[in-house]
Amino acid sequence: MSLLAVENLEVRFDTADGEVCAVNDVSFSVEPGETLGIVGESGSGKSQVFFAVMGLLAANGRARGKVRFRDTDLLGMPVSQLNTIRGAHLSMIFQDPMTSLNPYLRVSKQMTEVLVQHQHKSEQDARRIAIELLERVQIPEAARRFDQYPHEFSGGMRQRVMIAMALLCQPDLLIADEPTTALDVTVQAQILDLLAQLRDTLNTAIILISHDFGVVAGLCERVAVMYAGRIVETAPVREIFYRPQHPYTRGLLQSLPRLDADDHQELPTIPGQPPNLQSLGEGCAFSERCPLVQPHCLTDRPLLRQIAEDHSKACHRDLAA
Repeated sequence: MSLLAVENLEVRFDTADGEVCAVNDVSFSVEPGETLGIVGESGSGKSQVFFAVMGLLAANGRARGKVRFRDTDLLGMPVSQLNTIRGAHLSMIFQDPMTSLNPYLRVSKQMTEVLVQHQHKSEQDARRIAIELLERVQIPEAARRFDQYPHEFSGGMRQRVMIAMALLCQPDLLIADEPTTALDVTVQAQILDLLAQLRDTLNTAIILISHDFGVVAGLCERVAVMYAGRIVETAPVREIFYRPQHPYTRGLLQSLPRLDADDHQELPTIPGQPPNLQSLGEGCAFSERCPLVQPHCLTDRPLLRQIAEDHSKACHRDLAA
């Protein structure tokens, strides 16, 4: 049985301009101890999938489908029941630490209450564990800074506090939404090492949401590529990097700077803009930007289909390796 199984997930938002289809028929699963990377441009629906999983959609959002954590369906679960799972077994590192940390509470209060509530630790033990984790995520003088407020930390240090908070209860599944965006490359490598250690020692499954293929390559075993609210390709990480089979995946990889490239070589880009999620057509959402588009791509939406063992794509074309 999968640790997390998402089936036919859809997320819709009601806005003044009409309904926005943010996530469309997304299905995937994660096994214990596995690391799954979710990549795609901003607005592709990556974060909204996991806000739905965590029960954290905005008030104007609604989700339908199935989200099973172990044998429990999370969609529609009462908040009181969901709170017994969130934090203790299912944690999320959010992209923006300043809006995730309570500015009115000291970091010590926000960290210790997680351990007191979910693991029934004493305040003294909770403080000791929390300070040890702050030291592990490279917060300097962690014991002294423990009782400070979030605004007294830099952006990078606030992100490290959020990572430490997510790891407090040693969750079974950790969802990391751009966890290293605000960090320099040295600290980024330390955080990725910490996440890998958590996975290897505690068999924690990790879902890494990122636009950084380098981060994904360094941590993930399997990758799902999202575009316009759908998964368009999924494969083991080496397959994605060396044999991408969807034109969008190829475009993303080709647009990455290379160390062996000519200094004067122009960096390729994907032309155009992502589609309007309020008015998705019947065909492939990538068709207006695709260099391989054919007439039927404009009218027939390709379904995600298996093309090899552990490799699926949503494209009508068969690309050469």
